[in-house]
Amino acid sequence: MAFDLLESVTGPRDLDALSFDELDELASECRAAIVKRVRATGGHFGSNLGVVEATIALHRVFDSPRDRIIFDTSHQCYTHKMLTGRAYGFIDDARMGEISGFTNPEESEHDWFRCGHTSTSISLACGFAKARDILGQDHNVVAFIGDGCLSGGEAFEGLDNAATFSSNLIIVVNDNEMSIAEDQGGIYGDFAELRASGGTAARNFFSTFGFDYRYVEEGNSIPALIAAFEEVKDIDHPVVVHIHTTKGKGDEWAEQNKEAAHSVKADGGSTPAESYTGIIRARMLEKMAADPEIVVINAGTPGGSGITAEFRAIAGDRYVDVGICEQHAVTFSAALARGGVKPVYFVASTFLQRAYDQIVQDLALNQSPATVLVFQAGFSSIDATHLGVFDLAYTGNVPGLTCLAPTTAEQLLAMLDWSLDVADKPVVIRVPDRVVHGPRVAFDASDIARFVIEHEGSDVALVALGPTVKLADAVADELSAHHGIDPTIISATTYSALDRPLLFSLEKGHRLVVTLENGVLYGGFGEKVARVLGPSPLRVVCFGGTKEFVDRVSTEELQQRYHLEPAALAADIAATL
Repeated sequence: MAFDLLESVTGPRDLDALSFDELDELASECRAAIVKRVRATGGHFGSNLGVVEATIALHRVFDSPRDRIIFDTSHQCYTHKMLTGRAYGFIDDARMGEISGFTNPEESEHDWFRCGHTSTSISLACGFAKARDILGQDHNVVAFIGDGCLSGGEAFEGLDNAATFSSNLIIVVNDNEMSIAEDQGGIYGDFAELRASGGTAARNFFSTFGFDYRYVEEGNSIPALIAAFEEVKDIDHPVVVHIHTTKGKGDEWAEQNKEAAHSVKADGGSTPAESYTGIIRARMLEKMAADPEIVVINAGTPGGSGITAEFRAIAGDRYVDVGICEQHAVTFSAALARGGVKPVYFVASTFLQRAYDQIVQDLALNQSPATVLVFQAGFSSIDATHLGVFDLAYTGNVPGLTCLAPTTAEQLLAMLDWSLDVADKPVVIRVPDRVVHGPRVAFDASDIARFVIEHEGSDVALVALGPTVKLADAVADELSAHHGIDPTIISATTYSALDRPLLFSLEKGHRLVVTLENGVLYGGFGEKVARVLGPSPLRVVCFGGTKEFVDRVSTEELQQRYHLEPAALAADIAATL
């Protein structure tokens, strides 16, 4: 498809001269560009296809960047990027890697925040509106929220604050009747009534807060949207514009498969034959069939942790999706546990950090025996907003929290069985990214602070946390082949407690202890080992990630940067000796 109109748009004001017919053609080109990019790179598909017209209308009516337009989560920002000079990232094969999948102020003056976590736009809009009022400025502030984001607790907090403003603050609610999966929460029943009544239902969540309210049924109609936005532009009080859109609009598969189309892999992207999500899902179905007290919890992101529609159907009311509310999910799990059932919370590393206070207070302080399975943890080439490298440090330093890092599928399942069947305390299990098999093992409380010597050598001890034991094996081969060193290899599977007797036993026959972990070093596993061995004559060198935000950096480059490649790591060890 040709992108003649899209290529002619270098900024939002180029839309002013286009007729409605031309804007509709531009929308078609934007959709084709979204399809082209997502096929090449993967990304958020259905959410972006559904807001093409709304984004065109926003930029036709409002004057970005003078007017502040803030996209919640920013997984609906692709058309916004194209209309603000970044169409090359969608239509030029050679330049797609130059832009991220989320808003980023380093890319454009039209992007106000780096956003990738949900429910923040209204809070951000409140801040921008207050700053504007203090400085005596007069621009519009627009929060664009939806696609399930209103179920998040911060969205409610932002709405509560926004309703008290007496100046311009515009909240556009994209109601596509979906989150990542189905909408969850009582608020969406209210939305259904508003849709059915054309926005006139007596029960109106937004009016209850005190907002002025407008409804647009044809949320994929550019003329209808432009009319609605022109009506509220320069308004002198807070207003909600509720637009009804179709998620996946314009792509037959995406419209019919809304959950699968939320975020998709690039064409030809390989799917592993075996995954930890599949292994855990199968074990959980077994456990739930045998034990009616087990409950699975998720916070609006089921696909990323392998919770399929089939699993949800089988689990019935013992699967609870609380909406995109990680804080609630943790505290809910803590109360379930204290209430006598066995909760298992499935969560991505990057989203668990949203509930840090609840981890400390409600899980750990109260010793609520819930299980937390942390997915997508470790190094990856993902955007800076979705890194999975911080959980190791922030969970591993909470008192009363048992944090486990299995090395094999068999070990993971043994830990999960123990946590569900035996443990009387909260347990975090960090799920590895690649499946590795080993012998069938058992796990009990005595294994929490027990490391295993996989190979006994001398001079150097490689203490590897969880899946980094495979790296330790490769480093040992390099040391043996090229440096004449036969290192001891130790597998550590707990990062909340250390095997102190084993560590101190290394004083005999070793000069150097090397720790390996797939997370940031600061506050991590290696620092704990170094602190414990500080009084000993052993030298400790830690290898892992630097405390930094990395944005779409390949895992290969990260391994080079952090010297986590076998040859480089072996050379460092030899040089240290």
